[in-house]
Amino acid sequence: MSKLKLTFGCWNYDRTRALADGSVAVDGVDLNYLDMPVEETFFRMMRHKEFDVSEMSLSSYTVSLNGDARPFVAIPVFPSRFFRHSCIYVSAKSGIREPKDLIGKRIGVPEYQMTAPVWIRGILSDHYGVPVDSVTYHTGGMEETGRIEKAKLSLPPNIRVEPIGPDKTLSRMLADGEIDALHTARKPSTYVPGDEGPVRRLFPNYRAVERDYWRSTGHFPIMHTVAIRRDVYEANRWVAQSLTKAFVEAQRKTYADLAETAALKAMLPWLNAHVEETLADMGPDWWPYGFEKNRATLDTFLRYHHEQGLSKRRLTPDELFAPEALETYRI
Repeated sequence: MSKLKLTFGCWNYDRTRALADGSVAVDGVDLNYLDMPVEETFFRMMRHKEFDVSEMSLSSYTVSLNGDARPFVAIPVFPSRFFRHSCIYVSAKSGIREPKDLIGKRIGVPEYQMTAPVWIRGILSDHYGVPVDSVTYHTGGMEETGRIEKAKLSLPPNIRVEPIGPDKTLSRMLADGEIDALHTARKPSTYVPGDEGPVRRLFPNYRAVERDYWRSTGHFPIMHTVAIRRDVYEANRWVAQSLTKAFVEAQRKTYADLAETAALKAMLPWLNAHVEETLADMGPDWWPYGFEKNRATLDTFLRYHHEQGLSKRRLTPDELFAPEALETYRI
């Protein structure tokens, strides 16, 4: 019996490697795994719908639900998660020493709708008293000129977003003091770890800060989900469950690799110590897939998304996903 051929755009993560090398199969599917950096995958899927299935920014996906067409449907699989306190950079010329110093300042973001800045803005508002509308956001390329928003936005008037000049980059502007801070996913090239240079982290002790955030909220922020093009899903609704099962199995292999003590499966000298610390802090399934385990984190994200003018209404977590992928059969 012939299998459904699906093209899948995704980066080469350890938790998806078994799908890329074929050691985990997707029931009923012949999967063509295209390994690409996230910026390329997101741009090509959001703008041109080039792939049958792809890794997708959680924020971009949520923005896509604003219209009637709803071109994608997601499954509760999260290939990227990231604590983002480490991703707030400040210019040494800005005078910023603590979060509240950000109020009234010029903040760079590659795109206003990016997932990482959505989480950062929400965390700063909830936990540090920095209202989302208390700053001006400046959008554009981190290291290259010409970056624009992938999704068309209609923001409320209290949110001020301005594009940077056509010959400017956020990384250089931050070092030169043309912007005061940067909310980003990628580390700017003008930041040198351990160097008291022109660019610094707002939270130099970010690991301790992020651990405290986890302990107080239980949120390991979700960055990306997996989205199926809606026409593919509507013609083959069974693929939502098939894909979810395969992603879970691929992730199980990664958990097993990280637990291995005979030889290190990743090039980190104290990998075993890091795994043991993570187990102590977050439990055995520290990177959960599925709906129920992630409901609270998703609900917080959707609140942030709506408060920041990116959602027309506050969505509920169950509205994000194919219903076939919300439940798992039991024997």
